[in-house]
Amino acid sequence: MTFFVPFDGSVLSRTALVRAVEFADAFEERVVAAAVIPAGNRDYARERGWLHPDESFDRSRIVARLHQQVASIAPAADFEHVIVDRFAPSGTIAGELRDLARDEDASIVFIGSENAGGISSTLGSVGASVAAEDAYDIHIVQNGDPSDISMLTDESPAHHEKSDFYLP
Repeated sequence: MTFFVPFDGSVLSRTALVRAVEFADAFEERVVAAAVIPAGNRDYARERGWLHPDESFDRSRIVARLHQQVASIAPAADFEHVIVDRFAPSGTIAGELRDLARDEDASIVFIGSENAGGISSTLGSVGASVAAEDAYDIHIVQNGDPSDISMLTDESPAHHEKSDFYLP
Protein backbone atom coordinates (compact mmCIF):
# COMPACT_ATOMS: atom_id res chain seq x y z
CA MET A 1 0.00 0.00 0.00
CA THR A 2 1.00 3.58 -0.60
CA PHE A 3 -0.52 6.64 1.01
CA PHE A 4 -0.52 9.49 -1.51
CA VAL A 5 -0.77 13.23 -0.73
CA PRO A 6 -1.26 15.96 -3.33
CA PHE A 7 1.03 18.63 -1.87
CA ASP A 8 1.18 22.34 -2.61
CA GLY A 9 2.52 23.61 0.72
CA SER A 10 -0.85 24.95 1.90
CA VAL A 11 -1.89 24.44 5.51
CA LEU A 12 -4.35 21.72 4.54
CA SER A 13 -1.88 19.87 2.31
CA ARG A 14 0.63 19.91 5.18
CA THR A 15 -2.06 18.62 7.53
CA ALA A 16 -2.99 15.92 5.01
CA LEU A 17 0.68 14.88 4.93
CA VAL A 18 0.72 14.64 8.73
CA ARG A 19 -2.39 12.46 8.66
CA ALA A 20 -0.89 10.23 5.98
CA VAL A 21 2.26 9.77 8.06
CA GLU A 22 0.21 8.93 11.15
CA PHE A 23 -1.65 6.26 9.20
CA ALA A 24 1.54 5.03 7.55
CA ASP A 25 3.25 4.64 10.92
CA ALA A 26 0.33 2.57 12.18
CA PHE A 27 0.22 0.37 9.07
CA GLU A 28 3.94 0.46 8.27
CA GLU A 29 3.26 1.76 4.78
CA ARG A 30 4.94 4.17 2.39
CA VAL A 31 3.96 7.85 1.93
CA VAL A 32 4.35 9.76 -1.32
CA ALA A 33 3.75 13.52 -1.51
CA ALA A 34 3.37 14.97 -4.99
CA ALA A 35 3.29 18.48 -6.42
CA VAL A 36 2.20 19.67 -9.85
CA ILE A 37 3.97 22.83 -10.98
CA PRO A 38 2.88 24.94 -13.97
CA ALA A 39 6.07 25.81 -15.87
CA GLY A 40 7.04 29.45 -15.74
CA ASN A 41 3.79 30.57 -14.10
CA ARG A 42 5.21 33.10 -11.66
CA ASP A 43 1.77 34.32 -10.50
CA TYR A 44 0.57 30.80 -9.69
CA ALA A 45 3.80 30.12 -7.78
CA ARG A 46 3.56 33.38 -5.82
CA GLU A 47 -0.11 32.79 -4.94
CA ARG A 48 0.93 29.50 -3.33
CA GLY A 49 3.92 30.98 -1.52
CA TRP A 50 6.43 29.07 -3.62
CA LEU A 51 8.22 32.29 -4.61
CA HIS A 52 8.85 35.55 -2.81
CA PRO A 53 7.47 38.70 -4.49
CA ASP A 54 10.87 39.73 -5.84
CA GLU A 55 11.90 36.31 -7.16
CA SER A 56 11.70 35.17 -10.76
CA PHE A 57 10.34 31.75 -11.62
CA ASP A 58 12.96 29.10 -10.95
CA ARG A 59 11.71 25.54 -11.28
CA SER A 60 14.56 24.02 -9.27
CA ARG A 61 14.07 26.49 -6.42
CA ILE A 62 10.32 25.77 -6.28
CA VAL A 63 10.81 22.01 -6.35
CA ALA A 64 13.50 22.25 -3.67
CA ARG A 65 11.28 24.38 -1.41
CA LEU A 66 8.32 22.03 -1.76
CA HIS A 67 10.54 19.04 -1.15
CA GLN A 68 12.06 20.67 1.93
CA GLN A 69 8.56 21.34 3.28
CA VAL A 70 7.66 17.68 2.78
CA ALA A 71 10.92 16.49 4.33
CA SER A 72 10.49 18.77 7.36
CA ILE A 73 7.12 17.15 8.12
CA ALA A 74 7.73 13.62 6.86
CA PRO A 75 11.44 12.85 6.46
CA ALA A 76 10.77 9.28 5.31
CA ALA A 77 8.18 10.27 2.68
CA ASP A 78 9.00 10.17 -0.99
CA PHE A 79 8.51 13.35 -3.00
CA GLU A 80 7.42 13.48 -6.64
CA HIS A 81 6.70 16.41 -8.89
CA VAL A 82 5.38 16.97 -12.38
CA ILE A 83 5.76 20.04 -14.55
CA VAL A 84 2.75 21.00 -16.67
CA ASP A 85 2.03 23.76 -19.18
CA ARG A 86 2.22 27.31 -17.85
CA PHE A 87 -1.57 27.85 -17.92
CA ALA A 88 -2.71 24.29 -17.29
CA PRO A 89 -6.33 24.16 -16.12
CA SER A 90 -7.23 22.46 -12.85
CA GLY A 91 -8.40 19.41 -14.85
CA THR A 92 -4.89 18.91 -16.18
CA ILE A 93 -3.39 19.26 -12.72
CA ALA A 94 -5.94 16.83 -11.27
CA GLY A 95 -5.25 14.39 -14.11
CA GLU A 96 -1.52 14.49 -13.38
CA LEU A 97 -2.21 13.83 -9.69
CA ARG A 98 -4.53 10.90 -10.54
CA ASP A 99 -1.87 9.47 -12.86
CA LEU A 100 0.80 9.82 -10.15
CA ALA A 101 -1.47 8.18 -7.57
CA ARG A 102 -2.07 5.24 -9.94
CA ASP A 103 1.64 5.01 -10.82
CA GLU A 104 2.48 4.89 -7.11
CA ASP A 105 -0.20 2.22 -6.53
CA ALA A 106 -1.97 4.44 -4.00
CA SER A 107 -4.39 2.71 -1.67
CA ILE A 108 -5.44 5.93 0.10
CA VAL A 109 -5.19 9.51 -1.13
CA PHE A 110 -5.13 12.19 1.58
CA ILE A 111 -6.62 15.41 0.21
CA GLY A 112 -6.62 18.72 2.08
CA SER A 113 -9.75 20.71 1.25
CA GLU A 114 -11.36 23.70 2.96
CA ASN A 115 -14.80 23.07 1.57
CA ALA A 116 -15.24 19.31 1.65
CA GLY A 117 -18.36 19.67 3.75
CA GLY A 118 -18.79 15.92 3.95
CA ILE A 119 -19.42 15.33 0.24
CA SER A 120 -16.41 14.77 -1.99
CA SER A 121 -18.12 16.34 -5.02
CA THR A 122 -18.00 19.73 -3.28
CA LEU A 123 -14.22 19.70 -3.05
CA GLY A 124 -12.66 22.82 -4.51
CA SER A 125 -9.95 23.12 -7.15
CA VAL A 126 -8.46 19.76 -8.14
CA GLY A 127 -9.82 17.84 -5.15
CA ALA A 128 -13.09 16.67 -6.73
CA SER A 129 -11.34 15.32 -9.81
CA VAL A 130 -8.72 13.47 -7.78
CA ALA A 131 -11.45 12.13 -5.46
CA ALA A 132 -13.50 10.87 -8.43
CA GLU A 133 -11.03 8.04 -9.08
CA ASP A 134 -12.22 4.68 -7.75
CA ALA A 135 -8.80 2.99 -7.73
CA TYR A 136 -8.11 4.23 -4.20
CA ASP A 137 -9.87 5.40 -1.05
CA ILE A 138 -9.99 9.07 -0.12
CA HIS A 139 -9.23 10.65 3.23
CA ILE A 140 -10.46 14.25 3.27
CA VAL A 141 -8.63 16.62 5.60
CA GLN A 142 -10.54 19.80 6.32
CA ASN A 143 -9.20 20.65 9.79
CA GLY A 144 -6.01 22.71 9.46
CA ASP A 145 -4.85 21.90 12.99
CA PRO A 146 -2.79 18.73 12.62
CA SER A 147 -1.26 16.67 15.33
CA ASP A 148 1.84 18.24 16.78
CA ILE A 149 4.12 18.20 13.73
CA SER A 150 7.31 18.58 15.73
CA MET A 151 6.31 15.62 17.92
CA LEU A 152 5.50 13.57 14.85
CA THR A 153 8.82 14.42 13.23
CA ASP A 154 10.87 13.81 16.37
CA GLU A 155 9.18 10.65 17.61
CA SER A 156 8.11 8.83 14.50
CA PRO A 157 9.56 5.32 14.22
CA ALA A 158 9.75 5.95 10.47
CA HIS A 159 11.99 8.99 11.00
CA HIS A 160 14.99 8.44 8.81
CA GLU A 161 16.53 10.79 6.35
CA LYS A 162 16.21 10.27 2.63
CA SER A 163 18.82 11.35 0.17
CA ASP A 164 17.43 13.27 -2.76
CA PHE A 165 18.63 15.49 -5.57
CA TYR A 166 16.69 18.58 -4.49
CA LEU A 167 17.61 18.61 -0.83
CA PRO A 168 20.59 20.79 0.06
